[in-house]
Formats: sequence, structure tokens, C-alpha cells
Amino acid sequence: MAITDWPAEERPREKLIERGAAALSDAELLAIFLRTGVRGMTAVDLARQLLAEFGGLRELLRADQAGFTRQGGLGRAKFAQLQAVLEMGRRHLWERLERGEPLTSPAATRQYLSARLRDYRFEVFACLFLDNRHRVLAFEELFRGTIDGASVYPREVARRALHHNAAAVILAHNHPSGVAEPSRADQLLTDRLREALGLIDVRVLDHFVVGDGDPVSFAERGLV
Repeated sequence: MAITDWPAEERPREKLIERGAAALSDAELLAIFLRTGVRGMTAVDLARQLLAEFGGLRELLRADQAGFTRQGGLGRAKFAQLQAVLEMGRRHLWERLERGEPLTSPAATRQYLSARLRDYRFEVFACLFLDNRHRVLAFEELFRGTIDGASVYPREVARRALHHNAAAVILAHNHPSGVAEPSRADQLLTDRLREALGLIDVRVLDHFVVGDGDPVSFAERGLV
């Protein structure tokens, strides 16, 4: 049975309009993105099959082009559309940080850093550079590594802080394992960066570790 033959309250698009996007299942949201199914399958059926094959929505969204387009019903155009949707989401979160107001929302910071760093399959170290009123100047991914670590050079972090004329920074990196618990190496790195940046009067306000759940804040743990 085609989706157009379903009761109106069960059709994903109508359901979203009437009840909001949060009311839809992963398969229903994906079906709206897919728009059409394939022979013998509705868009919802295809969405359910894809979620099963990829192991869930997150794995589908983080798939590279080769892995994405191997699946039936998906091609380069759909991959491009999906990447555009994901980037719009990240930019929406970024706009909440860069409106020129002092950074006072830990929740917005967490959401943005999670959106930027969570789905990398390798470790990435990044910085939010802030002025003396804690307004966001820039975000930069500075170092990339392997699945279990990245080499971070305090001299380069200090150079970028000077470039932006930053008065403070928020450090962030991801754990590809999904476990956001800070390691002893993370603490030692944070201490080294605090010392190096302190020499040029740049404060380290926090260091977030990004994993599968909420990013862990060093400041909340009393570690900075």
C-alpha cells in the first residue's frame, strides 16, 4: 500500500506538520528525507531497511559517500542532500554562539561541540577562541590524529590565539570510542596548555571531551 493511501495521521509528512518533528520515529524522519521508496517498498519501508543495515540513524548519517551509495535507493544526489542538511544543522548551532553576546550558555556550547566533533572516526582537537567579554571570535579544528589520539602542540594553539587576539579559549576534543571520560593524558595536556597560554595572558576556561552522550566539562569536574 502506498503511503498516500495511509490514514492522514499516519503519513510521516502530515504527522510532522500536525504534531512536530519530535513525534516521528527515526524511520519516519528518514522517509521524509528519502521522499520516495523503491519497487515494492514505500519510503518508510526503505528507511527501516536502511536503518537496520547501517545499525541505526547515527551510523547512516556518519557514513562516507562510498558506504552510503552502496545501499539500494541511495545515490550521490541523496548523499549531497544529506551532507547539506547536516551542515545546516551545525551552522544553526554555530549562530547561537556567534551573535556577539557573551558566551553564557554551556548547553549551547555543548550542543555545538558535539555536533562538530562527535561523529569523527579519528581524534580531533579544536578550540573556541573568545574575546575579553567571552564573546566567540572563531572556532578551529587544529589537530587530527588516529582512532586513539592526536598530537597537540601548545605553540600552535598559542599562535592561533594570538592570531585571533583571543583573551580566552575553550578547548575540545572527541573520543572516537564514544566514552567521554577524560584520561590522564587529557589532564596533562590541559595543564600544559594552561601554562603555555598563560604566558601570553590567554585563559583556558574549559576543556570539553566529546563522546556519545553529553560532552564532559573539565571546569565542572574542577579540573581547570
